[in-house]
Amino acid sequence: MIDEKELLSMKIIHYFIMNHNYNPIVIKGIDGEVWLENKNKEYSIIRIVTKNIRNNEQYEYDILKTKHIARQIKRKTFDLSMNVLSIYVNTTEYVNVNNDDKKYISVLINNDDDFKDEEYINKYFKDIDEKYKYEKSGFDLITQLTYDIGNKNIKENEKRENIMKNKKPIITSILISVNVVIFMLMYSLGDGSQNTKTLIDFGANYVKLTKAGEYYRLITSAFLHIGVIHLLLNMYSLYIVGTQIEYFYGKIKYLIIYIFSAIMGSLFTIVLSGSNTVAAGASGAIFGLLGSLLYFGYNYRGYIGNAIVGQIIPVILLNLFVGFTTPGIGNAAHIGGLIGGYIISMGLGFDKENKISRINGIIISILLLGFMVYFSFFR
Repeated sequence: MIDEKELLSMKIIHYFIMNHNYNPIVIKGIDGEVWLENKNKEYSIIRIVTKNIRNNEQYEYDILKTKHIARQIKRKTFDLSMNVLSIYVNTTEYVNVNNDDKKYISVLINNDDDFKDEEYINKYFKDIDEKYKYEKSGFDLITQLTYDIGNKNIKENEKRENIMKNKKPIITSILISVNVVIFMLMYSLGDGSQNTKTLIDFGANYVKLTKAGEYYRLITSAFLHIGVIHLLLNMYSLYIVGTQIEYFYGKIKYLIIYIFSAIMGSLFTIVLSGSNTVAAGASGAIFGLLGSLLYFGYNYRGYIGNAIVGQIIPVILLNLFVGFTTPGIGNAAHIGGLIGGYIISMGLGFDKENKISRINGIIISILLLGFMVYFSFFR
């Protein structure tokens, strides 16, 4: 015998996974419910509840528990905009939902028609009439649903493996090599990396000259370093973070993120520093890579797990704190690079699915670049 409630649940899960790219997330200690996530949807969490809810007391307790779990997920992932849609498929007539809190919506579903006619489903999933159709029935339908979901999981795993497999970080190696060679040339052709005249001659971001029209300094300054410790710390950071970004985004997008972040770091330095400031270093670009990694980890945590977001933010905050409390460190470049790396990563995107987000990222990147150029050179 086929349990009609289980079959209903499987069809609903199948609909969200196959048609709206929701992915299952694992919640420890939870039975009788399935949690699905898609950050690009109005309700980023879909919760299908299969356990029997007999009365309002059980329902209210279940909602309280759901809010508690959602708050825990928010703290771990820094997802402040998380909305939860709970779909109950096994309730009695004594249960009445309370949808006063629009961040936590509940719907009661007893059959396919209830699901297709539900107000909130129709409002946020307008393809319901077209996509929620199953010609097969019984065990044939269960086989189809299981096969479709399993096949999609296989493809997602292949995509993850392709991202995470050991590729050669060619661009990262080239960037490190260029920085090291230029550092050596500063000693062989100049008076060393800590000599102000040599730094300026090699293209440091000397604000006075950059504002006077030597715009190349916006980029060249990102390949200069002041002292061997500065070089070693930045090159180590570049190797660790840059390798990850090159894996995730590919070589071309990675290079765009790096250069855009470097430019933004230089522009922030011009706007927030005095005209006699001489700035150099890859820190702005590296902070941009951290911003890019933060964007990737936040929006595609299904590929690399929730922990990455919690690991990146403390590193960023610690480095900013060090920058604010240590004389001689240009935190303006760090902040500019971080913001630039995040928004240009939004524009470049990781996949082709979320076009609106990519368009927004491109628009914001262009506006920010224009805004900073105006305040740097025309104000």
